[in-house]
Amino acid sequence: MTDRRDTPVRHIDRDAFVARAADERLSLPLLDRATGADRVSASLIRTPTGGGSPEGLHTHAFEQIFYVLEGLMHLEIDEERHVAGPGSLVVFPEGVPHRNWAPEGPTLHLSINVPPPAEGVPVAVPVAAPVERKGWLRPSS
Repeated sequence: MTDRRDTPVRHIDRDAFVARAADERLSLPLLDRATGADRVSASLIRTPTGGGSPEGLHTHAFEQIFYVLEGLMHLEIDEERHVAGPGSLVVFPEGVPHRNWAPEGPTLHLSINVPPPAEGVPVAVPVAAPVERKGWLRPSS
């Protein structure tokens, strides 16, 4: 799906990625330490209808940016709810609790991490769910 040679232009077969099982969350690493990027990582991620952040509400030890390509992504960022559609840029500062989910249909987004996650360190650190913090209910469709 991705030409991972050490070249400045890499082919990504987006259609093949999107055509894979529609009911699964898929992540395609595009750029990471394994491909020679020490300061940034990028992945193409598809979230199926009803899916969301695998860790639930979580934080990162790096900044994370999403660029929404398809669908409506529902988000909770630092206890505030948002909806982001195609063309939306979503910024998650380091250490800020957040999660995303797709109740209305699948989403496709580009995820960028700066700096890339360090080896041996969990990418996402789960935090207490809102129901445990403020009596909020889990996101629903």
